[in-house]
Amino acid sequence: MAASTDPNTAAAPADNDGRKKTAGRIALGALAAGALYGAYALYDYETVGRYMQDTEDAYVKADGVTISSKLGGYVRRVAVADNQAVEQGTLLVQIDPTDYATRLAQSTAQVDVARATEAAASAAIQEAQSAVGQARAALQASQRDLAYLNGEVARMRPLVASGAEPRQAFDQLVANRDKAAADVSAKQAGLAAATDRVTSARAQAGQSTAQIKAAQAQRDAASTDLATTRIVAPIGGKVGNSTVRIGQFVQPGQRLMTIVPTEAIYVEANFKETQIGLMRPGQPVTVHVDALPDVDFHGTVESITPGTGANFSLIPPQNATGNFTKIVQRVPVRIRINAGPESRKVLVPGLSLSVEVDTRSAKSAIDAIRNEQDRVSAK
Repeated sequence: MAASTDPNTAAAPADNDGRKKTAGRIALGALAAGALYGAYALYDYETVGRYMQDTEDAYVKADGVTISSKLGGYVRRVAVADNQAVEQGTLLVQIDPTDYATRLAQSTAQVDVARATEAAASAAIQEAQSAVGQARAALQASQRDLAYLNGEVARMRPLVASGAEPRQAFDQLVANRDKAAADVSAKQAGLAAATDRVTSARAQAGQSTAQIKAAQAQRDAASTDLATTRIVAPIGGKVGNSTVRIGQFVQPGQRLMTIVPTEAIYVEANFKETQIGLMRPGQPVTVHVDALPDVDFHGTVESITPGTGANFSLIPPQNATGNFTKIVQRVPVRIRINAGPESRKVLVPGLSLSVEVDTRSAKSAIDAIRNEQDRVSAK
């Protein structure tokens, strides 16, 4: 009896074999693709990924300037409002200048008085010098009279001795000579007194000059104080956190407001100590701002702080204890961000950022450090 054959039954094994072969090829293809992707990922990590250092501990910063008053007084005017943009030199606060204007007027009057005193001292010097001239002339006249009488006494003495001249006339001549000598001594004393008056007058003039300088210094200080009643912006930026009000009495050094230089913003990123080995100034940076998630900003590493954040804290850690736990430290890195005027309107200080630094440019630094250490060890 002949066996019957079913065409469907005969085709089933062949279809199963085809499916297995196809599945095998797909599996081999997927395995090959996975291997290629793994190799590519490894290559990308070794050449690029391992040199990309990122952190989310980053913020927009700006070196704001705290505005305070140098002088005490009542606030007459507040010329700016919160969040207002100001330029350098813009008036911020006006302190009542009345008291300081009065002090300036008093100092100016003291300068005038000192100058008048100096003029009087100069006149006294001239008067004393004239008196010296008169005393010197009188002394010279007395000296001439004394010299004449000395000559007459010398001439008459032998005549009196011989009896040719009377003794009484000779005695009178001697008396006149002695009187002339006394007059010369008196004139010499008068000349010395006149010279001393010149010295005294010059000393008074020097004192007057010193008084003028002191009065001028007081006037300059009063003028500076008067100018300081106008508190102006030392830099351009925006006014923030203003606490000053009209009529308020402010003390010297009291904080009034803050000027934030929005055109001079930068990024401070805190990287782990394990990330900064190849980080160098000038390396490119990609910045992601949480406020603008779809926008990539670019920047450059500007500097690396010479110490960890903990090292500059108010109370630095003291690890010389029995209980020590190693904690990965953070190192602040300053980054200059490239942003235009529109972007700076959004990039206000304090915003959170994600930062990625490309450190590939410093790959050769590892070999240089190793060679350096080898040379040091060889010594």
